[in-house]
Amino acid sequence: MSEQTTPDPIADGRQVHDTVVAGGVAIFKADVGYAIVGHTEPAIRRIYEAKQRSFSKPCGMFGSYDMFMEVIEIDARARDFVRAVIFDHRLPISIVAPFRADHPLFRDIAPFVIANASKAGTMDILMNAGPTHDEIARRALETLKPVFGSSANRSLTGSKFHFRDVESEVVAATTLALDRGASKYSNARGLGSSIIDLRSFRPVRIGIVFDELRAVAKKHFQIDIPAQVDPV
Repeated sequence: MSEQTTPDPIADGRQVHDTVVAGGVAIFKADVGYAIVGHTEPAIRRIYEAKQRSFSKPCGMFGSYDMFMEVIEIDARARDFVRAVIFDHRLPISIVAPFRADHPLFRDIAPFVIANASKAGTMDILMNAGPTHDEIARRALETLKPVFGSSANRSLTGSKFHFRDVESEVVAATTLALDRGASKYSNARGLGSSIIDLRSFRPVRIGIVFDELRAVAKKHFQIDIPAQVDPV
């Protein structure tokens, strides 16, 4: 069901979190594009099926700096970089890094979900992607009910920045679909968030605000993030 009422991003975040914790699938607007999310195994399966996404490609977790500090195992320099990106420069970022599988946040998560939201002991966490996203992440940590998902689109078609551009097959998989206008970082190339592997500071995906992230790393931490993704 699509809703076009006057938006309250915090209320949207609560509604999305309540929906997915109850077993549903939801679409909402993040700053980096519309996202499709779930919490349970059936919901994650529906997301993969609707997107026609290969199970070889992990989904990500929708998180916050507080969550990052609790569940990610990485050195102080990497933590300081993420803090600078989020709080000093107010930029969105996705990171890949080793995570604490024994953290209470993951205690009640189905093994299938963990297996498809991680790879070789690492997890992708999106942070600082707008008020609705941030409320979802806050509630996830508060209730120990994390939210997992991906961009709301058919796989390999690019991120969608207007609800009207999300394919009908993807919308049909949802319990809740919120039309909230244009995403902050709309772009013609369909780029999603930039993903940085914090172990090596190499890009996993070059996307939104990538040049700004490189500049933060260079200026404040003397880190050179490569301008290209390593070949697979």
